[in-house]
Amino acid sequence: MPADDALRDRLVRVGAELLRTESPGALSLREIARRAGVSHGAPRRYFPTHLALLSAIARSGFADLSAQVTTALRTAAQDPRTQITTMAHLYVRFAATNRSMFELMFRHDLLQSGGHLGLRDASLPLFRLLVDLVAAARPAAGTSAEISAAAIWAALHGTAELWNWGSLTLAAGATDPAPFVDAILTAHLGPSEHNAAMPAPEGSR
Repeated sequence: MPADDALRDRLVRVGAELLRTESPGALSLREIARRAGVSHGAPRRYFPTHLALLSAIARSGFADLSAQVTTALRTAAQDPRTQITTMAHLYVRFAATNRSMFELMFRHDLLQSGGHLGLRDASLPLFRLLVDLVAAARPAAGTSAEISAAAIWAALHGTAELWNWGSLTLAAGATDPAPFVDAILTAHLGPSEHNAAMPAPEGSR
């Protein structure tokens, strides 16, 4: 790898590592340069603006999430409903264990940059995958797969945010976000075959 590419990658990696302990507000060019062991002006050679560096760090977050999804789906059952369930739970778990990175990945000023920072493009492959899985899971549904997938994503993202803020624990006494994820999927896709095969509890008959 050329030295310039190696330094660029190191700056991005240092920024991503910084997010493990700090909020996105700590990602200044000067602090990243200091931790990377280079002059404070070095990042400007690769990232002309602060937003460009933040976007590159956020893209690394999407790459990490995509890699985790790919690995998880490869080992999960291959029916579309199980694949969606696996993807949904991983998404919320990723948000909980990478809170600062997750926040950066969906910053409005980065996503609304007109596309020149490339962040919106980084998020699309996962969404297209979800659309394809929803289409396979509900081939005869009246609502388009794009609309259903977007609604599921919106609900999952809201759940992830509310879980990270502690709001779901406060409101529902929840200790695990998994039941909310399952409820979202049941609402949009119907009960899974596993749940549908389970007998109703005695008290509900």
